[in-house]
Amino acid sequence: MFPSQDEMERPRVRLWAKYETFVVGILQVPPPSKFSMHYLRKMATYVRTKGGEGGYPRLSWPMWRHIACGKLQLAENLAWLYFETFDILLEKTAEERLQWAEEVSCCRSEEEIDKLKNKLSVDTLQFLLFLYVQQLNKVSLRTSLIGEEWPSPRSRSPDLDVKSNSQSKNMDDHNHLTFVLSHLSELLELLLDPEQLTISAHTTHDSMISAEAVRALDFLFEGSIGRNEAIYPVHELARWQPILGTTGYSKLSKMFHFHKLEAWLRSVLGPNPFGTALCFQKGKKLAWAQQVEGTTKRARISCNTYTAPKGHKVVIMTQVYKQTLAKSSDQLDGAHVKIHRCNDCFIYLLSPLRSVSIEKCRNTTFVLGPVQTTIHIHGCNDVKVIAICRRLSVSSSSSCTFYCLTTTCPLIMSGNSSLTFAPYHTYYPLLEDHMARTGIATIPNYWNKPFCIGVDNNEIPVYQLLPPKAFYVFVIPFEMEGDTMEIPGGLPPPYEKAIKHREQKIQNWQKTVKEAGLSKEHRRLFQNLVEKKFCEWLDQTGHRQQLDSLIPIPSPKQTTS
Repeated sequence: MFPSQDEMERPRVRLWAKYETFVVGILQVPPPSKFSMHYLRKMATYVRTKGGEGGYPRLSWPMWRHIACGKLQLAENLAWLYFETFDILLEKTAEERLQWAEEVSCCRSEEEIDKLKNKLSVDTLQFLLFLYVQQLNKVSLRTSLIGEEWPSPRSRSPDLDVKSNSQSKNMDDHNHLTFVLSHLSELLELLLDPEQLTISAHTTHDSMISAEAVRALDFLFEGSIGRNEAIYPVHELARWQPILGTTGYSKLSKMFHFHKLEAWLRSVLGPNPFGTALCFQKGKKLAWAQQVEGTTKRARISCNTYTAPKGHKVVIMTQVYKQTLAKSSDQLDGAHVKIHRCNDCFIYLLSPLRSVSIEKCRNTTFVLGPVQTTIHIHGCNDVKVIAICRRLSVSSSSSCTFYCLTTTCPLIMSGNSSLTFAPYHTYYPLLEDHMARTGIATIPNYWNKPFCIGVDNNEIPVYQLLPPKAFYVFVIPFEMEGDTMEIPGGLPPPYEKAIKHREQKIQNWQKTVKEAGLSKEHRRLFQNLVEKKFCEWLDQTGHRQQLDSLIPIPSPKQTTS
């Protein structure tokens, strides 16, 4: 419920661009040229004329496929990629996600899966807004979509030393706000009935937007009133009684005056109080179950998870060096995690997460709990990511290995080289419980079917599947309570066979040593030789650092007693 007007000296509404829409919902590649305003206006008109035929107010997958492939000349797999990306953002329950996974698992062919897809539909106006905001990553050397230089130097974020390039725009709250303010008029035009646009494609002085259409703005904005901590969708705030005259809403017609609504939005839009910028500046330090003192004082781990409401938790880790960090707690549950410039680390985040961004990291292993939406890796070298997620995407990275279970095809974007994909190969006791909470099942699993987008077909292949002979299972070195005792879904047959073959060789070797009839002295010498070779292997692979960092540091009381 809204606070009463008497409870506040002056009713003040604050709005901000939704963090998840831009961080998760925008593919970090330049959009197709047909996503320009010219074509989106045509699409808006077309779907409304089709009405109940899957065009408006719900856009069906068959209708979008018809428009994307027949009108916009997109490949069908690219059309599905955008439809699927939008679906990832929808507020579906874990039960609904698992039900869909079960239906897909029952399909015996691609044709049956296609028939299942035909049942899907999304909000038409929100989908139009979704296609438009893909232009956040539009590449232009001189001018932006509207003919001005963008992003301007003023819009660059001072935190995290992030450059204003197409890959970092998604992660920067300042860019989100700059973009929506620069393009607000066109975003609102997509909500108009087509007949309200003039021949010159501009709004008239009397243009009106229906209250139902304004609901679509919930995809882009949310806000609060005064000091009230409750968060409201924008369509409810726009109809709050004390400010109806400002927002241009008419109770009689149930319509908003276009220009008054636009002016009001511009006056109340501001920084996201739950975004990365404020989290980095004002967030609290997050305590870790395992943390070894590093060799740098520049490391920073901030979070707003102690105060942020559900769906707005943010955790930022930057410039962590030569450390092992581990955590499994409610503070991470459902959080958006941003990891930046971490080198030579082992990082375990064993909780259900909302999204994860890993940028400019080197020689680091990440073991993640199930990620409800996306994991994006950008500008990394020699990292390993072990995770279960709905989507994995990679850009501008090299020599990285991904052990993943993912319900959508991994996205390989531009600038990558020497990527390796392998099946998910570990577990921890709470894993299956966390998977259920995020709505991720073991089927479908497309870990071995990467999809290249924005990559020149003439380029040298940028990825490979890990050969079974080079495959090993991964053991998480922490004890915790739970029921999961094996890798969810098991391993693909070739990898399972390789593991069993290796286990058989070990058993044969143990049998050979046992039957060798070595004396006590020879057994001691042999054991010393094996330990020496093992230590050499630890040094060569860098695993000694991880083992040493797992040894608890004595407390001051222990060292002085």
